[in-house]
Amino acid sequence: MEKIKVCCEIEITLKVIGGKYKPLILYYLIENHTKRFGEILSFINNISQKTLTNQLRELEDDGLVKRTVYPEVPPKVEYSITEKGETLLPILELMCQWGEKNINDKFELTTPQCK
Repeated sequence: MEKIKVCCEIEITLKVIGGKYKPLILYYLIENHTKRFGEILSFINNISQKTLTNQLRELEDDGLVKRTVYPEVPPKVEYSITEKGETLLPILELMCQWGEKNINDKFELTTPQCK
């Protein structure tokens, strides 16, 4: 496998959690534990099923999210945070704090998550 070249450590973090929805997915799973696809989909406003599927796959590939499939009809699939994923909590909390301190009239907060 060819390695991804990065200029610094920050770029590694951005490659893993970068994207419009990955930090939201991670924070939601850390705070709410195991969730099904539909629950994650309804939590995040304006995300398509395709985008959510892709983001979850990437997070799973990076070892941050665990996907569990139960042998049922229809198949039951649950997502949960891994130990490695939980190590991102301090970063996500800092992002929450920064957002809380810098919200202005440009934004309308519809589903507050930060504690």
